[in-house]
Amino acid sequence: MSKLGDLGAKLYRGEVGYDFVGKRFLWYGVSILITITAIVALAVQGLNMGIEFKGGAVFTTPKTAVSVAKATEDAEKASGHDAIVQELGTGGLRIQITGLDTASAADVKKQLASDLKVDQAGINADLVGPSWGEQIANKAWTGLGVFMILVVIYLAIAFEWRMAVAALIALIHDLTITVGVYALVGFEVTPGTVIGLLTILGYSLYDTVVVFDGLKEGSKDITKQTRYTFSEIANRSINGTLVRSINTTVVALLPVGALLFIGGGFLGAGMLNDISLSLFVGLAAGAYSSIFIATPLVVDLKEREPGMKALKKRVLAKREAAAARGESPEEGYGSDAEGDGEGGPQIVAQTQGRAGRRR
Repeated sequence: MSKLGDLGAKLYRGEVGYDFVGKRFLWYGVSILITITAIVALAVQGLNMGIEFKGGAVFTTPKTAVSVAKATEDAEKASGHDAIVQELGTGGLRIQITGLDTASAADVKKQLASDLKVDQAGINADLVGPSWGEQIANKAWTGLGVFMILVVIYLAIAFEWRMAVAALIALIHDLTITVGVYALVGFEVTPGTVIGLLTILGYSLYDTVVVFDGLKEGSKDITKQTRYTFSEIANRSINGTLVRSINTTVVALLPVGALLFIGGGFLGAGMLNDISLSLFVGLAAGAYSSIFIATPLVVDLKEREPGMKALKKRVLAKREAAAARGESPEEGYGSDAEGDGEGGPQIVAQTQGRAGRRR
């Protein structure tokens, strides 16, 4: 068995573990710092909205010997607006000019044909009005809002409201970071970007639900035992799914990274950047939030309950009594010991997804 596989088996069995929940305030601090950076980037630089949102024209030319830099200069001179030019695989150019109205499009098309030395009839022009772009933006916000509402309702029914709140915060965290990265790098925001954002939110939610499901099973009848606190059960749930989360994230990031760095970078297929960047950043942020943000938030909310506070006092009191007798108290997470006769073995078995074993 490989070292990673051996580590995964030990994490699953509870033989080793990392105290994610105990160090949650460190992760909160890191997330707050990243989120503030993203918000500042949005406030200072803003988003580079695509033509679908701002309106304008897209001209696709036949094969031409004119360079991208020269075509950009000619397009901006002819239209009086900023232009984005991309070279196509056919040798032609895709010229995107924002803010160009329908009345001016014909004159710009004629001038481009002259400057690029191509037949005017061979230039294809697609016009997007600003009102249509506004409709696209409103539909995007509506779709995102409906998605968030459905997520909260589902999690509140399937699990409990605390998990729904934690998952919603984690989703907003992922969305803010991804949008902030777009503001920092200046990539164009298109409908493909919105599709990418909705995709990564679903992925992030999937990873979070896997941990929540283990936590739900592991915390059944938790108040009937005095071996583990709720935070220790939550920590076992994270450790039990850690390697799975890492594996699925890496496997997902590899093809997306190929789209972003090879397709968009080396091969110059810039049209891939809008969706591949949102997927790449969002997948990484989603994996991080499901482990370091969502479950620790559930612990903070859950351990405010009187029942969980009383349980924690009983667990700590029992450990102190064991230490006073010179015994080695079980610390809860990272152990695989026999239960104490008050529900301990059941919780170990439920958390690890197998029957509890005795030392």
